[in-house]
Amino acid sequence: MTQSPTPDAGGYVTVSTRTAYENPWTRVREDIIIRPNGIQGLYGVVERGDFVVILPLWNDAGAPPRVTLVSQYRYPVGRRMWELPMGMWEHRPDAAPQDVARGELREETGLTATEMRDAGLLYQGAGYSTQKGRVYLATGLSQGPHQREETEEDMTCHTVTLAEMEAMIANGRMTCMVTIAAFGLIRARGWI
Repeated sequence: MTQSPTPDAGGYVTVSTRTAYENPWTRVREDIIIRPNGIQGLYGVVERGDFVVILPLWNDAGAPPRVTLVSQYRYPVGRRMWELPMGMWEHRPDAAPQDVARGELREETGLTATEMRDAGLLYQGAGYSTQKGRVYLATGLSQGPHQREETEEDMTCHTVTLAEMEAMIANGRMTCMVTIAAFGLIRARGWI
């Protein structure tokens, strides 16, 4: 007698799974599922490692709060994007998220922070992807040289006021959902 697979927390049963594509950064999995209503279906799932996103906040006495952003060309959408520094360490998936955040901040912007506050967790595209990330607020900043990877050679850094960043979100100049969600999470905590 064979035992039926147990439904997951949402009532879905995975009948079979196969890897459709894989590279060092991404794996695409194709699952045959039975939905809670009993109907069989296909689900494509993009598996990626955990990431971090960092809002570097300058709070100099007598000056309005400022944020350091990066701008880079994003090949999949064919345009330059305004973003907060972010990334993942494919070569060290077991690294502590705060270590990754400090490393990505230094790599992309040259900044180091005396304080790195964990604002929480967010999922990027939970309808198709397993990828999740931690959001950090970096303060007590000091500038050094960046250490960008070869793939980030077109990246530039720009420091704008917090009000300017919010205006970029409102007027559609900033469209990166991870950046906007991180800003919203930190704002909701009352940290900015």
